[in-house]
Amino acid sequence: MARYTGPRSKVSRTFGEPILGFSKSLEKKNYPPGIHGPSKRKKQATEYAVQLKEKQKAKMIYGLLERQFARFYNEAVRKKGVTGENLMKLLEARLDNTVYRLGIAPTRRAARQLVAHKKIMVNGRVSNVPSHILRPGDVVSVKGKARENTAIVSSLANRESKFAWLEWNSDKFEGTFLTMPEREQIPENVHEQLIVELYSK
Repeated sequence: MARYTGPRSKVSRTFGEPILGFSKSLEKKNYPPGIHGPSKRKKQATEYAVQLKEKQKAKMIYGLLERQFARFYNEAVRKKGVTGENLMKLLEARLDNTVYRLGIAPTRRAARQLVAHKKIMVNGRVSNVPSHILRPGDVVSVKGKARENTAIVSSLANRESKFAWLEWNSDKFEGTFLTMPEREQIPENVHEQLIVELYSK
């Protein structure tokens, strides 16, 4: 599967926040990347530019490319309820994101790699599809010998974050996807309504 492999620091500077992890460059250069450096004259961004930037940020946060993101949006449109909230819920229910939220991996990139390398199981079966959408009651666990993996052990040792829609059992190396999260429970700084407005044009 294609994915973004470019410099993460530039992405953070573009959006003005460490969306792909902590970056020292964001502190040293708190302005967007470019050959002209910090410009004194800032142009007023158009409505379209603001909406597009918000979509690009969401794509970067969850590690998706355009076609895949559009597929999630179309699925969100078909569901009952508010489209923007449906979109965020679907993105959070992805297997790779859940592995990251459970603390099995330190980043979404690392979580995607664990899934792709068949180190993760869903309901007792190995799943190597990072975009797999979990349903309430699904159990995500670390496969056998992978429980001794240094990276996984280290990540779980530093596990701090707890999310209301997830439950972790450290003895069994497994977590349960209890329910779809509510929008206010999702910590990501994404204005999903701007994305909906962009796709509605």
